[in-house]
Amino acid sequence: MPRTTLPARRGIQSVETGLRVLASLAAGQGPQTLSAIGQRAGISPSQTHRYLQSLMAAGMAQQDLQQRYDLGPSAIAVGVAALSRADVFGRTEAAAARFVAETGRTALVCVWGDPGVVVVRWYGGSPAVHCTIAIGSVLPLLHSAAGHVFLALLPDAETNAQQARERAADHGVIEIDETQIRGQIRGSMLAQWAGVGSQPLMAGMRMMAAPVFDLQGRVRLAVAALATGAFAVEEDEAVAARLLAACADATAAAGGIWPKPTPNG
Repeated sequence: MPRTTLPARRGIQSVETGLRVLASLAAGQGPQTLSAIGQRAGISPSQTHRYLQSLMAAGMAQQDLQQRYDLGPSAIAVGVAALSRADVFGRTEAAAARFVAETGRTALVCVWGDPGVVVVRWYGGSPAVHCTIAIGSVLPLLHSAAGHVFLALLPDAETNAQQARERAADHGVIEIDETQIRGQIRGSMLAQWAGVGSQPLMAGMRMMAAPVFDLQGRVRLAVAALATGAFAVEEDEAVAARLLAACADATAAAGGIWPKPTPNG
């Protein structure tokens, strides 16, 4: 049976060009000149002028007193509507599932709630990780990579009470330097933790975790990857890079803001 070649999708070239001009407006840092917009969109100044006039008539662009162009109220309304439809949790689920498919590592999605760091999704890898962590488990704030993500990136006022509870339960057996943790994670956006015997949930395992941010730049979720001795430690660096990319992708897909690293914490 002969192979059927599907025809290429045909669009309206003028609409596509107009959208490129609109995207050029959105990519700029504030009001821009006509020439800068046209250069970014890849069209001539005369074409740029015509498209900008049409965009202004539709409220998608506007012009200031210095004859510079910026996004108009209609474009802002479209952007707000798109953001309102962005689903941080759904985007993170998809990114976590892809991460597991690509790396074989088991992944958890965690949120910060009243009990602390709560596991809300579990994606099993291969080989499987067998442990007592499950959906609904509360991970330690001070003794898990997922916990360190929230410790470093949430305001202190939100984590102080949980810190105090865990320190009281530890009786000072394990020393945790919150300042060092915050500096390291804010500089790399990655947390790592090796389980120790006094922490039954994490005993014998390695965990790494990275954040997912919302449109206001607030950490909303942490995606954590688990590994036992069955996974080579030498592979962890590449897995960490993939985990960071997955969380950055989820943040961007949900309209979130990935913050610039702050090496000094």
